[in-house]
Amino acid sequence: MLTVAALYHFTRFDDPAALRAPLLALCRAQKVTGTLLLAREGINGTIAGPEAGIGAVLAHVRALPGCDGLEWKRSTARERPFARMKVRLKKEIVTMGQPDVDPRARVGNYVAPADWNDLIRSPDVAVIDTRNDYEVAIGSFDGAVDPQTQSFRDFPGWWEANKHRFHNKRIAMFCTGGIRCEKSTNYLLGQGVEDVYHLQGGILKYLEEVPEAESTWHGDCFVFDGRVSVGHGLIEGPHELCHACRRPILPEDRTRPEYEHGVACHLCVDQTTEADKARFRERQRQIALAHARGERHLAADVDEEG
Repeated sequence: MLTVAALYHFTRFDDPAALRAPLLALCRAQKVTGTLLLAREGINGTIAGPEAGIGAVLAHVRALPGCDGLEWKRSTARERPFARMKVRLKKEIVTMGQPDVDPRARVGNYVAPADWNDLIRSPDVAVIDTRNDYEVAIGSFDGAVDPQTQSFRDFPGWWEANKHRFHNKRIAMFCTGGIRCEKSTNYLLGQGVEDVYHLQGGILKYLEEVPEAESTWHGDCFVFDGRVSVGHGLIEGPHELCHACRRPILPEDRTRPEYEHGVACHLCVDQTTEADKARFRERQRQIALAHARGERHLAADVDEEG
């Protein structure tokens, strides 16, 4: 069984590029795979590997400037959820595209998973899911508003167009692991919203700590690795990934007439051209040839996101 660590930390890195090579070398030496993002505003990512290797990488990260208070969320995977290790340099560790947003300055009120149900059941609270539409589609909390965004960049525009709906409401927001809410709550505070809350540790911490019998969560939680989704107790969910559109589908969706492995599923069959589908078929052919040679084609890897 492999240990999976989801982590993020907002801090100030004056030269994130200088941190990349030592971090990548350590991960490879410890047989840790996954993706870590480095930016001037901090670090974000998910990694997997042997428990000792994960411990060594986390110790290294905690020794980086301002990261001694790093928190992370632990889960497990039966099989390696990432094919390789990547450490990427980014402008933002989670992209919102709002240069004035700074979670280090202030964020909304953290709500522990044990207290979340009581908060979102309050009649004066509006619950907003800050994740993207394909994530929301496979699971969310009771009564949560789905902004139907395709990217976190879309959230500020959605809020500007819909803020009138939440007049005199307290706002409670949640996301997968908490990082998007660090920025979205700072953004709302900057927009003059006074009572803003967010789920501490995100959905993953809630699913880990709150018993299923007491849960207000329905469905599964999308994760950006080979597991695709997890449920209560962070048990791997039933979902697979459509390798054409990178959206989660269920095993039975493979029997639909629209499904062609690596080429299309019922969610994307009408969203790509025949030229696109021909390109996807060629990609699948190359993957099959590599497999026949006992190799792994890079196109077969899951595209991880921070």
